[in-house]
Amino acid sequence: MQIVSKTNISPEEASTTEKMTLDVGGMKCAGCVRAVERQLTQYPGVKSACVNLATEVAVVELEAGAVDPDALAKQLTAAGFPTQPRKLGGKVALETQSIQDPVQRQRQEMQAAKRQLVIAVVLLVLSLTGHVGNMSGHVIPVLHNIWFHCGLATVALLIPGRPILVDGWVGLRHNAPNMNTLVGLGTLTAYTASLVALLFPQLGWECFFDEPVMMLGFILLGRTLEKQARTRAAAAFKELLALAPQVARLIGKPKTTEGATPSLSSSTAVVEIPAELVRVGEWLQVLPGEKIPVDGEIVDGQTTVDESMLTGEAVPVIKQLGDLVTAGTLNQSGAIAIQATRVGSDTTLAQIVALVEAAQTRRAPVQKLADTVAGYFTYGVLTAALLTFVFWYFFGTHIWHHAVMAYAMEISHHSLLSTSHTPHLTIYTPLLVSLKLAIAVMVVACPCALGLATPTAILVGTAIGAERGLLIKGGDILEKVHQLNTVVFDKTGTLTTGRPVVTDCLPFEADEENASVTSVALLQMAAAVESGTIHPLATAIQQEAKRQKLSIPDAVDFHTEPGLGVSAVVEGTSVLLGNCDWLKWHGISISETAQKQAQELAADGKTTVSLALGDTIAGLI
Repeated sequence: MQIVSKTNISPEEASTTEKMTLDVGGMKCAGCVRAVERQLTQYPGVKSACVNLATEVAVVELEAGAVDPDALAKQLTAAGFPTQPRKLGGKVALETQSIQDPVQRQRQEMQAAKRQLVIAVVLLVLSLTGHVGNMSGHVIPVLHNIWFHCGLATVALLIPGRPILVDGWVGLRHNAPNMNTLVGLGTLTAYTASLVALLFPQLGWECFFDEPVMMLGFILLGRTLEKQARTRAAAAFKELLALAPQVARLIGKPKTTEGATPSLSSSTAVVEIPAELVRVGEWLQVLPGEKIPVDGEIVDGQTTVDESMLTGEAVPVIKQLGDLVTAGTLNQSGAIAIQATRVGSDTTLAQIVALVEAAQTRRAPVQKLADTVAGYFTYGVLTAALLTFVFWYFFGTHIWHHAVMAYAMEISHHSLLSTSHTPHLTIYTPLLVSLKLAIAVMVVACPCALGLATPTAILVGTAIGAERGLLIKGGDILEKVHQLNTVVFDKTGTLTTGRPVVTDCLPFEADEENASVTSVALLQMAAAVESGTIHPLATAIQQEAKRQKLSIPDAVDFHTEPGLGVSAVVEGTSVLLGNCDWLKWHGISISETAQKQAQELAADGKTTVSLALGDTIAGLI
């Protein structure tokens, strides 16, 4: 169960209100959504419920401590909708697992749907073969026999059609008819009428065993395509879960000294554990290039962290002792130790995931209208089918008697030419005509477009937005976007691309203070030193060297000070690359010429780095 404080109520009410997330399966149409919501809202202690068909998730608002999640899930399962509550337990991995379980279930349902579709298609092809042979004049007796078609229809109902029939019956028994109820009634009615006509040929009824086979085949094809579309639509949301690492490096026992802050040593034990086992207060080691597993505070070391997944800032942020770091962000340049401050569902990343999922359950106004209409759609179709039967049975066949007889004669003519039909003349009685038309009304009506289009659009929009760093609070917000006429952005560090390029490479002329190098040599030295880092400036220097097709000398003894500079030994010479203050701290003299050029470049909005060979400055990039 995922408990989230309600944000739009008073503090006094907040303590008495909880939100619970349920993974609900078995929903096929908007009628199922309405049935699930009715089951939830009628449960004691539940204040409201919002169900999303596309994501198969229900968010329930309830009184604190008044509802047992497992009991509520069992009631929904008994109603024909397999349900399980989210059980986070304050752990990211468990949250991930709770979300992946429905994903696994959807994958299994997809495989089962494909198997059923294959069987239905084979039956459909066999059923149509008789008609093809009838048109071509080449008749295969077995495929053209009426008992063979009866067997095909029976197999279609028992194997690929069985889940539809069972689900439709369960919905009807719980006073919640759905699309499967319509399909089940239509196919069973057609099959039963055909079976009666076959067993009692003296009635003169027509056998239409092909109709159940064709109906099930096309319906299963549509649902398989629908499942594939929903799976693809949810892919972007699932990628959010991959941002959190699954493994953390737990620091066993930091070295402690009385009256001092715990510290690390080379003998400190580090053990890899699942990230969901991390507890608040524990120390973790994060190496360069690894994602930070939990929210925490740096207790040892310094580094630069790529927080673009959280803030949108492409330029890495310098992190030092005492700074806070966020789960899912990327440690770039230095090894650090952090103390966990927030774990599991309390981390910023977990809250982002919860926000995105909650947004996908918030309905747009147009979706509320569509769901309201679709909720009564099944009852409307059943009523329309009943009225169709009554009208044609009592009035239609009498008003248009000549048209019905002409159609009957045409069908009978084809029947006499075919060995698949009974030898008796088909008599189109009012009962038979009314029954066929009522069946047609039931099976052609499908509210899937009405009930699926809007939630799927919201699912795609919010998930892709989250993948690109844009959090949309719900479908109602998404629907209002077209009314905007002004958008205000925070540009610096957010809209900035963060991909710098080298614009100038300025070597200094030889004098008493500066060593003389060419611009090519200056760039080669800088690229060699930066080969040991992944900072955006380092990447820019390396890409410029590759663009000029320069050979990069080997470098050893790398040392990086995040936010300041990097040093290495290149061809036996100590090379430092960083800002002027850092070079001064290393005892390197910065000439007035170098300072003036750096100021001019900075005035043009450029970032400068200084390169020193040994103890003298050689140039600016």
